Amino acid sequence: MPGPTHDDQHDGEPFIPGRPGPKPPPVEEPTEPREPLPPKKDQSGPEVYTATGEHLDADPTVRAQKGSRLTNAQGTRLYDTDHSLKAGERGPVLLQDHHLREKITHFDHERIPERVVHARGAAAHGVFRGYGTASSLSKAAFLGKDVETPVFVRFSTVLGSRGSADTVRDTRGFATKFYTSEGVFDLVGNNIPVFFIQDAIKFPDIIHAGKPHPDREIPQAQSAHDTFWDFVSLHTEATHHTLWNMSDRGIPRSFRTMEGFGVHTFRLVDAEGGTTLVKFHWKPKLGVHSMMWEEAQITNGVDPDFHRRDLADAIEAGAFPEWELGIQTFPDTPEQTFEGIDLLDPTKIVPEEWAPVQPIGLLALTANPSNFFAETEQVAFHPGHLVPGIDITDDPLLAGRLFSYIDTQITRLGGPNFAQIPVNRTHAPVNDMLRDGLHQTAVHSGVAPYQPNSLDGGCPFFAGAGEGAYVETPVTVPQSSKVRASPASFADHTSHPRRFYLSLSAVEREHVIAAYTFELSKCYEDAVKQRNLRVLADIDPELCAGVAAGLGLPAPEPSAPLADVEPSPALSQLGHTWPTDGRIIGIIADENSDLAALGSLRSTVLDSGMVPLVIAPHGGELTGSGGPVVAQRTFANARSIEFDALLIAGAPGMGADAYGARDVKAAQSAGGGNLDPRVLLLVSEAYRHAKALGAWGGGADVLAAAGCPREGAGIVVADDPQHVLAQVTELLGQHRVWDRFPPGNTVAS
Repeated sequence: MPGPTHDDQHDGEPFIPGRPGPKPPPVEEPTEPREPLPPKKDQSGPEVYTATGEHLDADPTVRAQKGSRLTNAQGTRLYDTDHSLKAGERGPVLLQDHHLREKITHFDHERIPERVVHARGAAAHGVFRGYGTASSLSKAAFLGKDVETPVFVRFSTVLGSRGSADTVRDTRGFATKFYTSEGVFDLVGNNIPVFFIQDAIKFPDIIHAGKPHPDREIPQAQSAHDTFWDFVSLHTEATHHTLWNMSDRGIPRSFRTMEGFGVHTFRLVDAEGGTTLVKFHWKPKLGVHSMMWEEAQITNGVDPDFHRRDLADAIEAGAFPEWELGIQTFPDTPEQTFEGIDLLDPTKIVPEEWAPVQPIGLLALTANPSNFFAETEQVAFHPGHLVPGIDITDDPLLAGRLFSYIDTQITRLGGPNFAQIPVNRTHAPVNDMLRDGLHQTAVHSGVAPYQPNSLDGGCPFFAGAGEGAYVETPVTVPQSSKVRASPASFADHTSHPRRFYLSLSAVEREHVIAAYTFELSKCYEDAVKQRNLRVLADIDPELCAGVAAGLGLPAPEPSAPLADVEPSPALSQLGHTWPTDGRIIGIIADENSDLAALGSLRSTVLDSGMVPLVIAPHGGELTGSGGPVVAQRTFANARSIEFDALLIAGAPGMGADAYGARDVKAAQSAGGGNLDPRVLLLVSEAYRHAKALGAWGGGADVLAAAGCPREGAGIVVADDPQHVLAQVTELLGQHRVWDRFPPGNTVAS
């Protein structure tokens, strides 16, 4: 069928490609039932043939779903698809919920063999050492003092495919497999402490909304499109997670500078059966740092493998990434709340000022995988992989994950024996009586894989509680009715995102405003933008007004009085000083630089636990006075996104390839003189991205030509290279020089 032309009119507007659907949506959620909309003019299905190749004279849309009412796969109409069937509003999810099982089972099997979510990942081996500080709360053996446990950790993005870029704005997975003496424990979390939804039955919906549009399979690995913002503005429980994603947390500088969270509330069990509710936190030793949005955009083109390369290179260089595992603890009361916060609601956090994070162990990643497919791709995590001393709670999101993870592994890894893949194998003895199935690699003996038996001498036997058996906590389930509902405490969708926003520094708030503006500007429909502005109005007027101005739309008034909350300083990434281990120092030099001093400087950088990379006009060696010095980067291939700071050892001249036909970055710019334009671009980008800059000798001229004021914040100019390095290293402790560009926004109180 013919597609639309540029002369076509659509609701009185000229045709512009990119509209997600055939008709513009209303601002309000549609509630009047109607038949499904027809396809757009440019869309058509394949011709209709039978399974035996006979052509049928039928409309290609005959295979599309029909009907105005939501049904299950068997055509039975449904009255609710937002709530799992529970034993009471706050009770556990019931296994008999056939709708939940059908919906999630189908979702789990939508992709083969790639993971449905978290497909793009990188991983490493390491070791966890317990501090012993949790021994009074949990009988888990791996938490004992100085107990060392091998681990395998996988980091990932959520939305992108395996071939997508690393530095997209997205939530990151932070999954840790502990190979403990009592069996495998998987802590499967994210770098954001909350999630978009409160009930697992909505998980297919939020992922369908965030994934590329099903008609064009774009955009890849990003949320800047209509379907995502349509969903989150209609499900305002997603606001808190969305705000975290729009903050700098959505674009980490490195996996090594990323926090991790267990998201849910778990239950620790001590040796006497006493219980404590906890939330798990991973705190990076290097601090929590992020990219600037422009850096991320450049990186996705220059090096889409930036995060996985950074992790592997750091481990190879011996700069082993480290995180402390910590817990927030809460009394295990029947209400399962703390200071009015519902601990079963995965869209809420407890401020660290109210419940401090107590360190219980140290994780270090010490080895890269030897084969990406065998390890990183085939590793199978599951929140139900638990050990004695750690139990779950009745969080309805966690309940669905307990079913979903094992179900999706069966499809992705070809059967039920995925635990026998080397990277998934437990380090504890196994005698499970599970037999046969695809990819069975164990050769079982005996004739009686059942209990009880006498033919195999009764083996294997049950273990008692005193012999390390896993015994579920006997939580009392209150008498109630089966309902698809949530408790009233789940209805607060504004106070926690408001606390998060007010806890950010002024510059971080500016980044949130910029992120929302960018993402919503990518949406086609004004109705979607207006609906999201309504959500932001209930979070903070400054935030809403800033985004509205960028979109060219009026800022709505709040729909209710703003929540009265206290900021939590712990939620800001700024305001601290962090170790400089593993930081990348770029040193710009050529044959005219003092190469002897440069060699000494490189040694100082290495001795400080950082990584020096010499950036030269060409590859190979610099052979001037005091040389040779090997160059790791060139003016042609270096961009500022790779470096945490730049040092300029003199004024390098033009490289032999510094002309536009060879490298467009070498196009002459005004005021550069005889300096290589690519060096000026490199320095100006680093300046714009608030990175520390140091120079000596003719390097001051490079700074001036690049538009960097000599007396500007974070700029060090001196005669002694070692003195420059010392001051730049001190600046690196704060990651960036944020006061270089003071925010222009008025900070809300």
